[in-house]
Amino acid sequence: MEDPATAKSRQPWCWIPTLYFSQGLPYVAAMMLSVIMYKNLGVSNTDIALYTSWLYLPWVIKPLWSPIVDLFRTKRFWIVGLQFVVGAAMAAVALTVPAPGFFKATLAMFWLLAFSSATHDIAADGFYLLALKSHQQAAFVGVRSTFFRLAMIAGQGGLVYLAGWLQETTGNVVHAWSIVFGVLAVLFVLVGIYHLFVLPKPASDHAVRDAKVTSGYFSAFGSFFRKKHIGVILGYLLLYRLAESQLLKLATPFMLDEREIGGLGLSTQQVGIFYGTIGVLALTIGGLIGGYVVSCYGLKRLLWPMIITMHVPNAVFILLALAQPENSYLIGSAVAVEQLGYGFGFTAYMMYMMLVSEGENSTAHYAICTGFMALGMMLPGMAAGWIQEQIGYVNFFWWIMLATIPSLVVTGMLKIDPAFGRKTKIET
Repeated sequence: MEDPATAKSRQPWCWIPTLYFSQGLPYVAAMMLSVIMYKNLGVSNTDIALYTSWLYLPWVIKPLWSPIVDLFRTKRFWIVGLQFVVGAAMAAVALTVPAPGFFKATLAMFWLLAFSSATHDIAADGFYLLALKSHQQAAFVGVRSTFFRLAMIAGQGGLVYLAGWLQETTGNVVHAWSIVFGVLAVLFVLVGIYHLFVLPKPASDHAVRDAKVTSGYFSAFGSFFRKKHIGVILGYLLLYRLAESQLLKLATPFMLDEREIGGLGLSTQQVGIFYGTIGVLALTIGGLIGGYVVSCYGLKRLLWPMIITMHVPNAVFILLALAQPENSYLIGSAVAVEQLGYGFGFTAYMMYMMLVSEGENSTAHYAICTGFMALGMMLPGMAAGWIQEQIGYVNFFWWIMLATIPSLVVTGMLKIDPAFGRKTKIET
């Protein structure tokens, strides 16, 4: 078997970009493309928010089955195999969109997609640590993040734009989305074939048969819930994005809905440009700025500026709902401001999870934190569509501003070392 110490891991540039690009696309498909597709196909906001929020569940419970990836076969096997499964799930979405019972059928395929994607995340992140030496791991952190973000732009921007263009040229919404997911299916089959030959085969990548390793992993769960101030920790993890979890579910439906019912009446192509491209770029820039300033001044000093910067820009959606502007530059600027603030403020959340995870069992504890992060997105998002349909878009966005209050309350309870975060390179 090939050892990275002697074989140089087959040049990381050959597989890290494609690995993390393929990690990002299924997540985007499950969380964003599904929302826009269902909106285009006439599904209500209540059903969209409720059922697509359930797709977060695999990421909520991901820490519980991560040992399974260690127990059976290699991480390389899991990566390649799951990429073929993802491709099959996307092909199934493409084939079932035209079916009479498309909502239930495609939702089942999105469930398969989500579970496969979450498991792929476990295998990919573990493989990254096995296939690279420590200095390479540090060097390619930024590359991982960059190509994951590029996947978001390609999915939320490029594929949404493609769906909109196909809708205009063919006049058939169903056909347009069937083609989009067909393209994704072919892409993932090709990626799976590529990784079958390109991924290195580190000697350390093998099934773990030591029962102590597995039992130790689960014992880490107990130590997490014995942490000091665990109530505050869980409150922060669940409530920090209470407002954003609801806003993210309804942002694109608001843009797509007709002006007569309070929306902006944008085309699918425009949503791909504004939210999927400009928005993601602003989100990325905000995260980069946030990481830099925290490394300079520490998390404690930046905590309140970050949470305010994250929440206050949500008010742009109130203005958009009231004014319903048609000017593209104004809408694009509003989205950019909101996403820039979100990216900047979200850095505080990521840094706090790192703080909570410090010490023994840091990997397992961080995985648990990400599970609660996903739960904090899932539960509020489920009700967002129903709330909006009951009170309308203007009042819904006012509700979003009220929903920021619990986040402010739990933030005021945090105990943070003033030195934490200074001169620390973080992945944004």
